[in-house]
Amino acid sequence: MTYRVIDTETCGLEGGVVEIASVDVVDGVITQPMSDLVSPDRPISIDAMAIHHITEEMVEGKPRIAVAVRRYQGSRYYVAHNAAFDRAMLPEMNGEWICTFKLARELYPDLRYSNQYLRYALNLDVSVPEGLYPHRALYDCYVTAALLQRIIKDSGWSAEQMVAITARPTLLRTLKFGKYRGKLIADIAEQDPAYLRWMLKSIDDLSDDMKYSLQHFLNS
Repeated sequence: MTYRVIDTETCGLEGGVVEIASVDVVDGVITQPMSDLVSPDRPISIDAMAIHHITEEMVEGKPRIAVAVRRYQGSRYYVAHNAAFDRAMLPEMNGEWICTFKLARELYPDLRYSNQYLRYALNLDVSVPEGLYPHRALYDCYVTAALLQRIIKDSGWSAEQMVAITARPTLLRTLKFGKYRGKLIADIAEQDPAYLRWMLKSIDDLSDDMKYSLQHFLNS
């Protein structure tokens, strides 16, 4: 069984890939690291540079993502932490996607779910080659690969089960914003259901997971 763990760094939240990397997890062994800097289709934001430290000079003359991505294609399973984002950044990969963010949320309730937080909260065994650092794509691939291995060990999920969990909405239990920030959605549904109905009707950019969760607790 082979999983290709993939990560991208971008010009900002709106896209523009500046780096792509991957490692393969083959029968539990992390192997075949790959990484490429990419010439983006827009300027790199200062906010993004402050996170990944990739500058305009570093990507000048590098291939576009449509070319760079070719050697990353061909896997049956792609794994990413917040797979919806990386999948949207890349050309069609012709494989099934597994999201370790959604899997961790399903398996480990009441944690925070950045891969660095999970690395320490779960005491993951991460061995990263020298010269790499957080928020560069290849470094993050090693952390996500270790997280994937731990999830498989703790859950016993097959690849098909992980694909299915990735595809379905995640049930969120706590509001992270608004006047009930930090409160359980189940409690809000009981005490002030009109507020949740207002959120569904009036907030246009609610995530699919949040819409699903609000409707779930309103109907419970």
